[in-house]
Amino acid sequence: MRYYIADPHFFHGNLNTKMDCRGFADAEEMNGYSATRKGEKIMCGRFYVDEGTAREIEQIIRGVDLRMQKMRTGDIYPSQSAGILTYHSQQKNPLSGGSAAENAPALELTEMHWGFPQYQKKGLLINARAETALERKTFRESVLHRRCVIPARHFYEWDSDKNKVTFFREDRPVLFMAGFYNRFQDEERFIILTTQANASVSPVHNRMPLVLDEGELEEWVYDDKFTEYAFHKTPSDLRREQEYE
Repeated sequence: MRYYIADPHFFHGNLNTKMDCRGFADAEEMNGYSATRKGEKIMCGRFYVDEGTAREIEQIIRGVDLRMQKMRTGDIYPSQSAGILTYHSQQKNPLSGGSAAENAPALELTEMHWGFPQYQKKGLLINARAETALERKTFRESVLHRRCVIPARHFYEWDSDKNKVTFFREDRPVLFMAGFYNRFQDEERFIILTTQANASVSPVHNRMPLVLDEGELEEWVYDDKFTEYAFHKTPSDLRREQEYE
């Protein structure tokens, strides 16, 4: 999934407004340069969380702290809040001092809003290319120091005929998207990283979320050395289902 929002990069509208994904434009580049490459289709920005997602996370991830009593469920649009996995608040530096048990990496589920606000312009930045995120001043420090994981049941894209396509893991009840976050005006906001589409997504679009395997979640959040590998990995294949309109 890769997005900015709107004109062609920014969405000019209220940040709390539900947005039709088909109105989003591709937007990875900044400073006024169009990121839509010749022949590329505009992508959607929406994913889905069901009531069982938190329960599945609790079963899958060792020691996860589920402080949120109720995750937002249903379709998640840019600007809305979502349950996000990041470092445990008591273990910001898990490798320094203390016993191995005390410092074992642990994840915490917290709530953040989707999208970085644009400076001097209306709209949100909701995605970043894994290949270039470290080169972008807006993203670099967050990628280096504030990585997170976005759990979802599935995400959507629209094909060239405007049919909605759902992508999900057939072998797992939850998929995990790599991201990063920052604080803006006393609230934390996240962005989803994207990468080159694998064989299961490329028939619909040439980009996709950077999907992590279950065994990579703590490494993504805690291990700086893993980041470079993750940026160049090919995500596992996903299953897709299509709705015709």
